Amino acid sequence: MILMLHSVVLHFGIYRVMRRFTAVIIMMLFFLNPPARAEIPIAVAGPITGPYASIGEQLRRGATMAVADINAAGGLLGQPLSLRIMDDVCDPKQATLVASQLVNDNAAFVAGHFCSSASIPASNVYNDGGVIMISPASTSPTLTERGLSNVFRVCGRDDQQGVIAADYIARHFGDQRLAIIHDKTSYGKGLADVTKQALNNAGIHEVLYEGITTGERDFTALITRMKYHNIGVMYVGGYFTEAGLLRRQAHDQGLNIPLISGDALVTREYWTIAGKTGEGTLMTFSPDPRNNPEAAKVVQAFRDKGYEPEGYTLYNYAAVQVYAQAAKRAGSTDPKAIRDVMHGGTFHTLLGPITFDAKGDVTKPQYVVYQWSKGEYRELVGDAGQK
Repeated sequence: MILMLHSVVLHFGIYRVMRRFTAVIIMMLFFLNPPARAEIPIAVAGPITGPYASIGEQLRRGATMAVADINAAGGLLGQPLSLRIMDDVCDPKQATLVASQLVNDNAAFVAGHFCSSASIPASNVYNDGGVIMISPASTSPTLTERGLSNVFRVCGRDDQQGVIAADYIARHFGDQRLAIIHDKTSYGKGLADVTKQALNNAGIHEVLYEGITTGERDFTALITRMKYHNIGVMYVGGYFTEAGLLRRQAHDQGLNIPLISGDALVTREYWTIAGKTGEGTLMTFSPDPRNNPEAAKVVQAFRDKGYEPEGYTLYNYAAVQVYAQAAKRAGSTDPKAIRDVMHGGTFHTLLGPITFDAKGDVTKPQYVVYQWSKGEYRELVGDAGQK
């Protein structure tokens, strides 16, 4: 009996030692390999491939750096952001598929899309699926005129930049015979039509109003018509690829006239396509955020990596900033709580302070005129460019 008691005591002692040893091992493993925190899934969506891939790269770079900066500062609500890169090729059907996939995968937020023709159908899916969408670049008024409470943008609208373009044309080319050209897209035709209406209201009427097809490569017939009608200036509502080709071919065929367009030309790909014939091209775009003091640190970080944050790069960074600030104020990633915070709220971004109205538009958008020269675009000032 004594031997049995001794055996039990010895066994119990070993058990206690082993239990303590196991607990120590578990604690060591915990601190050496802490359990992964749940991630907040967000996405950037745009033309990652295709003819407008250079803009997609701007969107990807902006969102990627914003996420890295937020995660380096401790994440959002104590959780890291995880970023998915989604390619819509600026195609409406593909954009809808991308949106459906992100809704099914429970994405909390989407920074995108770029092309209005992609953003508009995708926004319906996001709104129905309860996903917050902030476009950095889609300027068609239709995007925010449909009462979708989850849909926002940090850029202006075509019915704002078209008026600026018309004013510039009236003041500087009012005595020239005008051609207005559009690419039949939601963005291109919408911008051309707003510009046309503003010019018509000012008593200036176009001689030609022509539509081209996205992806078209030969504009000989159109250039021939412009030469026949003695066109002295052309306004192009569309993207940089077609605008660059049109500018180069017009020059090569002896029609060396000014080309004026919109914000879709804010990529060096325009200059790559147009070459030296792009010299003097004019476009409307918001004041360059690279010049903002709030953006200095981020701009330098991009340049240190060998990338120039042109165009909509910083706009997509700002879109992620806005979402993160709204989620912090709401104390939640619940889309209803976030959208309530966003409507009417002011957010401090590298674009400057942003406030959204009830539609999801920024309340104080600005557009100015830029000119392409020697491979760079620069804002015009004074009488040469602005009121």
